[in-house]
Amino acid sequence: MAAPELETLDVESGPNPVASIIWMHGLGADAHDFEPIVPEVAAALGRPLRFVFPNAPVRPVTVNSGYPMRAWFDIKVLGGSSIAPDEPGIRESAAAIRALIRRENEHGVPTSRILLGGFSQGAAMAAYTGVRHSGRLAGIVGLSAFPLLTATLDAERQAANRETPIFLAHGTMDPMVDVRLGEQLRDELKSRGYEVEWRSYPMQHTVSMEELRDMAAWLKRTASVPTVAERRRSHE
Repeated sequence: MAAPELETLDVESGPNPVASIIWMHGLGADAHDFEPIVPEVAAALGRPLRFVFPNAPVRPVTVNSGYPMRAWFDIKVLGGSSIAPDEPGIRESAAAIRALIRRENEHGVPTSRILLGGFSQGAAMAAYTGVRHSGRLAGIVGLSAFPLLTATLDAERQAANRETPIFLAHGTMDPMVDVRLGEQLRDELKSRGYEVEWRSYPMQHTVSMEELRDMAAWLKRTASVPTVAERRRSHE
């Protein structure tokens, strides 16, 4: 099955962006959900960036009585310390995200200057896709994330991203995606040698300004993103 072509909201924080951030929203949200993070992240990095906010396909979601909504994959169980995986949906969405990476390449942004990130279900997709991608990414961010298809990780993870920095953060009072799931993802990655920065906050299933500031500070420390002038000199 061919990967669906995702609709996207593209926002540039300035002219001639030097890097791209592909950010996946959570269950039932849409591409506009995280548009407000653009000024915070762009200001912290001090570089013009292109933010790509894709819309997940609309599909029936089991935990919501089969009601159709934007979702990266079906969720059969939600709450507690486990989430039943929908392998076909996960793999289909991962293929669609990889297509967005290729689209950014065609726009002149190399994979090494592309970051994958997301919230909740979108964060799970960012982590799943990122470590399995064949090209070296600038970084991976997961806010309120959880692990997907762990049994296939060792066989499918790619050497290109084994040293890619990863930022994971989670609310300790999250009633929807238990913090233990975020910790499980953290531990699974760290046990395989990934460089993971972990933060937790006394909050529920949401995002706080403190979390966004910490993410932006991490990005500033870890991202190898040139200024516009540096990029121009590299082409001279």
